[in-house]
Amino acid sequence: MRIGYADPPYPGCAYRYRDHPDYAGEVDHAQLIDRLEREFDGWVLHTHSPAIPLIAPLLPDGVRWGAWVKSFANFGHNVHPAFAWEPVIFKQCRRILDSKKRAMTCVMRDWVSASMTLRRTVIGAKPEAVCHWAFEIVGAEPDDELVDLFPGSGAVTRAWEAWRPQLEMALREERTSAQDGGMAE
Repeated sequence: MRIGYADPPYPGCAYRYRDHPDYAGEVDHAQLIDRLEREFDGWVLHTHSPAIPLIAPLLPDGVRWGAWVKSFANFGHNVHPAFAWEPVIFKQCRRILDSKKRAMTCVMRDWVSASMTLRRTVIGAKPEAVCHWAFEIVGAEPDDELVDLFPGSGAVTRAWEAWRPQLEMALREERTSAQDGGMAE
């Protein structure tokens, strides 16, 4: 399966990336969502809460909204209430519970709690825990192809490279347990 991962500059925030070598101005979210639908079996799109009215009408049927709740967030001067969560839109490439290969022992939540990153080369770089949750909630498996559409700091690709071996090991353990009849020693 092909999975698209999009963490673009949020609507109205592109100016923050003027000094980044990949800077191309505001992202056309209608075109981005169309590309995600055409090119990928499943996908993830990060945004911020002020963009919900803009992005919601652009979404196709079958997508879900999740949330990254920031257990530590940047509290801006005179910004009340603080922006301490972000919407994460996703389209699953496979149903998590339908796959016998999944190493899940609990039901996935449609939210994750993790601190924001600090001192990264790009504003808004996602923490590894958020990326791992997104990979799992979209139904990714180790052999899938992940395409990071806005590589920025490279955090998503590094998280993918760290996550795949962890899931592969869990899957091997699950297969071994199944072959042994599920008996504990």
